[in-house]
Amino acid sequence: MRLSTSLLAAAGAVPLATAQLHELAVKAGLQYFGAATDTPGFREREPYPESYSQYDAILEDPKEFGQTTPTNGQKWLFVEPEPGVFNFTEGDYVANLANRTNKILRCHALVWHSQLAPWVETTEWTKEGLREAIVRHITEVAGYYRGRCAHWDVLNEALDEDGTYRKSVFYNVLGEEYIRLAFETAAKVDPEAKLYYNDYGIERPASVKTAGAVRLVKMLKDAGIKVDGVGMQAHLHADNHPSEADLINTIGMYKEVVKEVAFTELDVRIKVPVDEQKLQWQSECYQKVVGACVKTKDVCVGITIWDFYDPFSWVPHVFPGNGASLLWFEDFSKHPAYDGMVNYFGELIEAQGGNATCS
Repeated sequence: MRLSTSLLAAAGAVPLATAQLHELAVKAGLQYFGAATDTPGFREREPYPESYSQYDAILEDPKEFGQTTPTNGQKWLFVEPEPGVFNFTEGDYVANLANRTNKILRCHALVWHSQLAPWVETTEWTKEGLREAIVRHITEVAGYYRGRCAHWDVLNEALDEDGTYRKSVFYNVLGEEYIRLAFETAAKVDPEAKLYYNDYGIERPASVKTAGAVRLVKMLKDAGIKVDGVGMQAHLHADNHPSEADLINTIGMYKEVVKEVAFTELDVRIKVPVDEQKLQWQSECYQKVVGACVKTKDVCVGITIWDFYDPFSWVPHVFPGNGASLLWFEDFSKHPAYDGMVNYFGELIEAQGGNATCS
């Protein structure tokens, strides 16, 4: 998608060539601003389009992104495609990139009902058999990446929209036990990693799903099981998103039960076609996330966008009629939301008595 220079200017884009997101986030008191990715794997594949070289240059810039997450490569479908057969090729693309470029690595995700290897859902499980499969999977995967993952999304999307437990293959066989088992096993295998519960739709304080996430984490804490953080995926809508105050209040709810939170999969989708007003709404939404995290930096450690380049976004494939959810358009021009965040980071740093000038 290409937008004219005049449209970008009208939507509030102000070039700030020396200011970059991770650098500003750290100055504002966060640990990181990052971007998830899968595409480094294309470096080893042919053909390798020139646009991927542009993509890599942005992703690998340490001032732009200080953290990354494999969007898919560590999921069950890829790492254990057959029972007891493990393949870390896809996850290693991103883990190796993080190591090479000195980025924080968030790892994602050990137990999730979706993107499972087919055999997980087709097996007629006994309780003991599924327990063994979960323990083996987490032991092998978290063990392989032990010491490299600053954070693990141990459990992903275990709640339905009404805040009750999702009726996954794991829950149907083991009930709540599988949640405790996943966190207990991850804590044993990779004790230095921060262990997270991660979900979407848990960003608003009045949401029953937010209340469900609090209950889930409290259940683990009451059982004496390690859980360090809550990941708010934050797949948000440009024209209907939480206020900054709502986000701050939600973070306050999680602060009661965990030591840290993060925005783990941020994107802000727009109903196409894109226009000036929608880009402005999107920019405002991104800024509200920045403000909420910085203003609760005692608990909010960072922000990860779910990739940064619109052609690589999952949004158009899952939400037909929506798109342009990230920060770079197809031609690698930036969304107005990029400069909106840069400006707001600067305001927040100035309010803290800091200096927003970037070298």
